[in-house]
Amino acid sequence: MATASKAKKKTVRLASGRKRVRQDEKINAANTALRSKFRTVVKNVQKALDKAALPGGDKAAPATLFKNAQSVIDSVADKGIFHKNKAARHKSRLSAKIKALSASAAA
Repeated sequence: MATASKAKKKTVRLASGRKRVRQDEKINAANTALRSKFRTVVKNVQKALDKAALPGGDKAAPATLFKNAQSVIDSVADKGIFHKNKAARHKSRLSAKIKALSASAAA
């Protein structure tokens, strides 16, 4: 029945292995923070788009938030946390929604 439970984590004996574990924890924390920041900026642009779609909503807010979000999305892709195509896909979809919103406001 030991295989059904979670495998017990082994402690590393070599000094280089212990250092690797310390480094992995730091890197994992940094990557988690950047991933969270990515999700937050995308979510903020989405919320601004939803508010702008309402009557009397601020149409310029999503565009300014998107400009800031682009740099965050690009930096996350450059660091290899997300694939560059995933970053491009998110930027493309958000910009298309902003463009559609401005087109509907002009019409």
